[in-house]
Amino acid sequence: MQLAHRMLSTRGGTIAISAVAGLVAAAIILIYLNRYRESVGTATQPMTVLVAKDLIEKGTPGNIVGADGLFQAVTTPRSEVKEGAITDPAALRGTVAVDDVYPGEQLTASAFSGAGADTVAARISADERGIAVPIDNAHGMIGNVSAGDHVDVYAGFNVRKVLPNGSPDPNAMDRPVLKLIVEDVVVLDAPEGGGAAVGGAQNQSVTLRMSEADAARVAFSSDNGVVWIVLRPPAGAEPTTPDIVTLETVLFGVPPVAAARSLGAKP
Repeated sequence: MQLAHRMLSTRGGTIAISAVAGLVAAAIILIYLNRYRESVGTATQPMTVLVAKDLIEKGTPGNIVGADGLFQAVTTPRSEVKEGAITDPAALRGTVAVDDVYPGEQLTASAFSGAGADTVAARISADERGIAVPIDNAHGMIGNVSAGDHVDVYAGFNVRKVLPNGSPDPNAMDRPVLKLIVEDVVVLDAPEGGGAAVGGAQNQSVTLRMSEADAARVAFSSDNGVVWIVLRPPAGAEPTTPDIVTLETVLFGVPPVAAARSLGAKP
């Protein structure tokens, strides 16, 4: 303090202190300007984020967002990037949209959640439908079919020959027929085993994923015939021949086409 007082008491000392103060001030300004330039550069630095290309409705699974191309990668200044913005499509796996995301909006972590990503609804999209098929243990392979398996669906009916106009022949007798209804569908959910047969207090059901048209056919078959679920190999399964099976084809080797024509099918 005494030194500073003595320096301030002389003209030369005052000038020296002023010069030092000026140098310190200049240094502070330079540091500030450098940091400002860095912050401006960082704010304008481009970043790639994911932006909704189409409306992503609440409840849409993240894997569907990717598979259906509902987003696009866009480059934007860092200063315009929202908090939690998603930059990697892999981050959408195992998530579900918890809010509507409108076209042009950035995809953020807060808009997607892992809760509910494993529901049946999260594993279907577009024209796919999930249908629960009531079935007994044997026909549904209960205990041997699990979620993720691929199966074929067959249905058996008592069929009467039809006339050319499509109406049943009143003079014909009912004949048992089995036919492939839909092949290679994914099991979404299945019981582990046990329970009563259809009509009992503890009906079993296997939930399958298929198109809306196939779902309608399986629903009709379940209501009016007997449905079989047949397990396919996990890999390398050959296509299933969609022929009908009748008493004649089993016992006498009648070609399925001939058996179908005998029931009134058109050539």
